[in-house]
Amino acid sequence: MEITKIIFWFLTALALVAAIGVISSKNPIYSVLWLIVVFFAISGHYVLMNAQFLAIVNIIVYAGAIMVLFLFVVMLMNLNADAEPIKNVYMKMAGVISGLTLMIVFVAALSASEQHSTIIRPGTSVGLIENLGRALFNKYVVPFEISSVLFLSAMVGAVVIGKKDPIKRINE
Repeated sequence: MEITKIIFWFLTALALVAAIGVISSKNPIYSVLWLIVVFFAISGHYVLMNAQFLAIVNIIVYAGAIMVLFLFVVMLMNLNADAEPIKNVYMKMAGVISGLTLMIVFVAALSASEQHSTIIRPGTSVGLIENLGRALFNKYVVPFEISSVLFLSAMVGAVVIGKKDPIKRINE
């Protein structure tokens, strides 16, 4: 077997085990940590598809920023046994029926699709960050600079809105 296929199946198994860990963990903190493992496994799949930019963005944005935000929200909610909902058999049955229905839809959609190989052979330049940078700074340089000025003005606006009024501070 090729090393690429071995890595692919390892990452797939890791993502599946971690996804099951997300939904089966009793502690919400552990669920968030399992979700971070899922995001890292997905980033590994992006690297296998020669999409390094998507892999880095997935790690920075999702596994980094979004998961830290989720972790803080879960920790600030102060969940304990008193806050848990009442266990209801009907709700569990509804969850199982919903999950099975979603699985049937996925199986039907995948069985109707054609099989394509998504692994790009080494040596091709598809999905490289170099191509993105070349396109941004050659063909799309004006829209790129306009968006940077827009983001800068949004940051200045957020600071101005968040800043307390200095006149009120002096009078207090």
